[in-house]
Amino acid sequence: MTLSITSKQMDITPAIRRYLEDKFSKLDKWRALLINPHFILSKEPDGFIIDATIATKGTPLVASAKHIDMYAAINDLIGKLEKQLNKIQHKGESRRAFDSIKGAVLEEQV
Repeated sequence: MTLSITSKQMDITPAIRRYLEDKFSKLDKWRALLINPHFILSKEPDGFIIDATIATKGTPLVASAKHIDMYAAINDLIGKLEKQLNKIQHKGESRRAFDSIKGAVLEEQV
């Protein structure tokens, strides 16, 4: 999958690109259709900011992370994206559980 990486106030080195692609490949285990992943890396005076927008079949994934170290910011961002994918994947299961409890009939004890 092709990642779109944009930078502000810095250059994207092959090492940063490779690291981001390796970390992004962790999201494949969720088996979700990820469309047009776009990452924006920017250098601020107090650290690095990385923003991501990824279109999916349903809700788009949007996350941002800020850290002094670029690699730590990438790790934080991927963690946030994984949490969002987990929530999307298990949303139907939580609704089914709620409906089954709601419609259950309580048995009287003799």
